[in-house]
Amino acid sequence: MFAREQSLSVEHAAGRVSAYVYGNILVLAALVPVTRSQETLGVAVVLGAALSTFVAHAFAEVVGQNIRTGEKLDRAQRLAELRDGVPILSSAFMPIAILSTAWLGWLEPRTAQLVAEAVMVCRIASISYVISRLRGDPVRWHTHLAAFVLAFVAALVVLLKILLTH
Repeated sequence: MFAREQSLSVEHAAGRVSAYVYGNILVLAALVPVTRSQETLGVAVVLGAALSTFVAHAFAEVVGQNIRTGEKLDRAQRLAELRDGVPILSSAFMPIAILSTAWLGWLEPRTAQLVAEAVMVCRIASISYVISRLRGDPVRWHTHLAAFVLAFVAALVVLLKILLTH
């Protein structure tokens, strides 16, 4: 499932970037509403958000691919769909590591949560640099501007999700 392909097609690259953005937004949305009384649950909340999103994404992609091709996907195709969703799982790694520092007593729980949230915003903003690289474009001023816009729009999406679901 984690094997590296020789070259990544534009479709697979786009799917992985999409999964990366989606995973990061949902992990951030899971982090933000964690309250003082739930600080110890933060790791479980983040892990649960990432795992459930990965499973839902993989299922939806297999169904969508089945419709696109009109054929039942073979094992290799299903594994490729899972592999393209791995960025959703990776989105939980850093916040879990940061939140775990509070369990170890290295950071106060609220500080760990704020650092994890800041890291997630930076991860989302970094997508503009990934897109530039995939397109073979040099980093220019508009790449940096796009990073800020991505972070801002992602924050609005997270706010909307929190307002509508919590």
